[in-house]
Amino acid sequence: MPADTTLAVSTRVSATEAALAHLATLLRQHPGMLLYQSGGCCDGSNPLALNPGDLSLTVTDQCVGTVGAVPFYIDTRQCAYLLGQALTIDLRPGNLGSYSLEDGTGWYFVTLTPTCPVA
Repeated sequence: MPADTTLAVSTRVSATEAALAHLATLLRQHPGMLLYQSGGCCDGSNPLALNPGDLSLTVTDQCVGTVGAVPFYIDTRQCAYLLGQALTIDLRPGNLGSYSLEDGTGWYFVTLTPTCPVA
């Protein structure tokens, strides 16, 4: 995995209690999992929960913090505007049909920013 960089200083990643509880459940089932901010660079886009090796991280994928005990990665070229903002990982009911580890649990993760929170 790429090394952590100074981006972790300029980005804060937190999570709601519901998201942390769901992450803890997934982490027990999938040790070593990671979160990756997916293609959407808009508020309300979905971070993917992935097993190690499910995604080939590159030098532009930077760990910008941890959510619980789970590292949170983002592609700095794709979502540069998110850097420096406080990001909150939350949980919503439903299934998105993605390959994220939480799919099929009846819940999915969503990324919120203070500038445009999702209702």
